[in-house]
Amino acid sequence: MKEPFDFVEMKIPAKPEYVGVARLTTSGIAHRVGFSYDDIEDLKVAVSEAITNAVQHAYDEGEQGEITIGYGLYVNRLEVMVADRGDSFNLKKIKEEIGPYSNGEAVEELREGGFGLFLIDALMDKVEINNSNGVIVVMTKYLHKNEVGQNGDQISTTQ
Repeated sequence: MKEPFDFVEMKIPAKPEYVGVARLTTSGIAHRVGFSYDDIEDLKVAVSEAITNAVQHAYDEGEQGEITIGYGLYVNRLEVMVADRGDSFNLKKIKEEIGPYSNGEAVEELREGGFGLFLIDALMDKVEINNSNGVIVVMTKYLHKNEVGQNGDQISTTQ
């Protein structure tokens, strides 16, 4: 049996000034699903990073590109897809270059680039990247209904 879900899609120009629009949309949709404030902040950062990567790397300067953002709203999770039709990249090479960082590395020697993908992977429960025709990043965040309270001595249920 197919799992029921709602789908919301938006298209934005691949320009930095529209990243904030997507952040606000992500916040509203995540609130609708029932995520906590902290999880909503994580989702906003992850979605912003994915869109910023598309803005910076997908299209050549002067090219009018477009980014599609799709939200799959399920009972227990939110799936966010960020897709562009720009240049693809070598995912294996990027993954080799981005990490992990070790505690012994000096700040001056930290590698630049690829940090957005590393951050997305750290903030989301599941990340899939397809770069065969443009780049499609699918990020999944699950609702965690039972969590330990901030003082650590109780289990709280969020709804």
